[in-house]
Amino acid sequence: MQVKYTSHYLRKLEDLLNQSDYVLRYEKGNFKSGYCILRDTYLVIVNKYYPLDGKINCLLEIIRQLDIDPEKLSSKQQKMLAELLEISTPL
Repeated sequence: MQVKYTSHYLRKLEDLLNQSDYVLRYEKGNFKSGYCILRDTYLVIVNKYYPLDGKINCLLEIIRQLDIDPEKLSSKQQKMLAELLEISTPL
């Protein structure tokens, strides 16, 4: 799967996270990597001042780190998750 730096692709990544147990929020903060994952509360916070490509790269990195249960996702999202886990980190 090729990474597309569009707002539509960002929404697809956001939807994938929202269908899992994790809550995604965009907030300001001093995150060294641009995001913060609070695993106990299933909360993902991404720097809201990041540009579109920065947000997409953060979400790709986050999705690869999290243990997302594919059973909670739709079939399209399961396929997308499998493809995301196969490709290497774009950074």
